[in-house]
Amino acid sequence: MRMKKVLVCGAGGFIGGHLVKKLKSEGAWVRAVDIKNHEYAVSGADEFIIGDLTEQQVVREVLDMPFDEVYQLAADMGGAGYIFTGENDANVMHNSATINLNVLQQVVHTRSKKIFYSSSACIYPAYNQVDPQNPKCSEGSAYPADPDSDYGWEKLFSERLYLAFSRNHGINVKIARFHNIFGPEGTWDGGKEKAPAALCRKVAYADDNSMIEVWGDGKQTRSFLYIDECLEGMERLMNADFSGPVNIGSEEMVTLNELAEAIIRISGKNISIKNIPVPHTGVRGRNSDNKLIQEKLGWAPSAPLEAGLEKTFAWINGEVEKQKKILKNQMAMIMEK
Repeated sequence: MRMKKVLVCGAGGFIGGHLVKKLKSEGAWVRAVDIKNHEYAVSGADEFIIGDLTEQQVVREVLDMPFDEVYQLAADMGGAGYIFTGENDANVMHNSATINLNVLQQVVHTRSKKIFYSSSACIYPAYNQVDPQNPKCSEGSAYPADPDSDYGWEKLFSERLYLAFSRNHGINVKIARFHNIFGPEGTWDGGKEKAPAALCRKVAYADDNSMIEVWGDGKQTRSFLYIDECLEGMERLMNADFSGPVNIGSEEMVTLNELAEAIIRISGKNISIKNIPVPHTGVRGRNSDNKLIQEKLGWAPSAPLEAGLEKTFAWINGEVEKQKKILKNQMAMIMEK
């Protein structure tokens, strides 16, 4: 049997890194590309190419043959601290849209068989996510469009781009709208981390009988999906006779304070929560609607949130302990001088 050839764009990122591992475990030949190496793990890809996919020549070099599967996960993105300030909007829209235009053009040229595009729950209209207890995020509710960030507008444009290329060039596209994917080996500090990682970091650093800050009033709701179920959903969509867009997310909705409380419980520490006002926290409520994925794929994510948080906290806590040790050694060296 011929080995399946796969290209993973954005393989230096959190989801891309885990995807490469899964594809290799299933026997695929994998070429990976990103503007940087993975920060927390050595890639198991057969080839890992450092390159900027906003440059057409780089895309021509990495997509130089027909692949059985192309996964386009590369984007300029981050958590609320990066997306909602407005300071990064031009880069987010220009860089991500340019990558998608370049990759699709080359997929047509090489006649690659199938391409997966990672969209986002951020495409859903802000007007349907005002009530934190009753958000509307069914796939058909995306229009009339009104995303709450330019990141969401770019994702929505790119969905249309992929569907247009599918109609006009016969490309087999698969589009998934991710809902807050989390897990080990993802960004956990520096400003681009998402809520589960940020809160795990705060709890890991906090002393017993201390306090951590949670942005906003803590009553805003979200759902969070552990990486393993995300990868299973991706694989099922790639093998289905269905293009999407489809939600890949959990229906277990929690408030941000409840998320923090779960992580504190896992840590075993006695920590209180201080809610702090911030200019931007995104929409008030968001939750994955899994009716369509259940209908089309006969499956939907079902693992409990806390099980994923336990694994994620354990990993981030380990990273924090490494940082503390490095700092302690540096201080000892300074004192010796």
